[in-house]
Amino acid sequence: MGFKCGIVGLPNVGKSTLFNALTNSNKAQAENFPFCTIDPNIGIVLVPDERLDRLISISNSKKKINTTISFVDIAGLVKGASKGEGLGNKFLSHIREVDAIIHMIRCFDSDNIQNVNPNVDPVRDLEIIETEMKLADLESIQKRIDKKNKKNISDEQLKILEIALNCINEDKNMEILENNFSNREINQTGLLSIKPKLYVCNVDEKSIRNGNDYTKNFIKKYGEKYTIIISAEIENQINRFEDDEKKNYMKMINLKETGLNILIKKGYDLLQLETFFTSGPEESRAWTIPKNCTALKAAGIIHTDFEKGFIKSETVSYYDFVKNNGWANSKTSGKMRLEGKDYIVKDGDVLNIRFNT
Repeated sequence: MGFKCGIVGLPNVGKSTLFNALTNSNKAQAENFPFCTIDPNIGIVLVPDERLDRLISISNSKKKINTTISFVDIAGLVKGASKGEGLGNKFLSHIREVDAIIHMIRCFDSDNIQNVNPNVDPVRDLEIIETEMKLADLESIQKRIDKKNKKNISDEQLKILEIALNCINEDKNMEILENNFSNREINQTGLLSIKPKLYVCNVDEKSIRNGNDYTKNFIKKYGEKYTIIISAEIENQINRFEDDEKKNYMKMINLKETGLNILIKKGYDLLQLETFFTSGPEESRAWTIPKNCTALKAAGIIHTDFEKGFIKSETVSYYDFVKNNGWANSKTSGKMRLEGKDYIVKDGDVLNIRFNT
């Protein structure tokens, strides 16, 4: 289980350039005209994790399998997308399928790159996107709670839709839903405006360390917890280098961490995800799970048969696994525990599932 992020924004804000950088590909057409990305480009990226490299060394594993994150480069939209302007209808259908939204915001000046608006204004640009999402949700909700369609909706879903409709009509924050319903229940509605969001401020090279006036104004309004300052062009350059060259270049421009790593960390925090591991001579593998996931559900993520026939989970923390140099010493030192189906798996746990066939 990984997660899927849709990169959205107005035309020419740097979405395709960022996508190419993150996925280390030139799949997206990074051209200087609106709507150059007509169908979504999907890139699956391995999530780097130094812990996995250590487990491979300890278990002498033949294979290394990282968990993944999918990035989707979704066509730019314009004001009026909810009514089908530009590529609006396609945009809105594609974005419903992602777990989280990465809002790409233009925070740089350039005479060479067209801007669909007369000036650079990150706050206004985001408001355009969010307004179109709310208008699309409004239409969707009204259709679904129509008397003819109500019978096809559960009481719980109907309650969520009615609260969401009230929030949109009165321009209220949707946080009330997060406080009263689970993420699963909210996600089942398919509403765009309540999807978890990350904000990426795309800046020029001179602004990557400290931002600029555009990013400061944006953060003042939307906060910095889920706001990331990135230069998509610099990220693209970094990914053209081999590992040693990459490190030297990042050191030269005083960049401590790649945009990909920052996005992954913020994404895991935003979606409340964690990682557990399986490790043995055949393979060491990382698995993504939601926080507070039980051993039974974690077993099911590995294989449905493991969940159906679950007996116990042999469990060692990552720290103890490394300290004891693997399964055998962890067991003899008393650091391996047998956990039942209701055990809450912790980030970094190394599991071996016992099950009936």
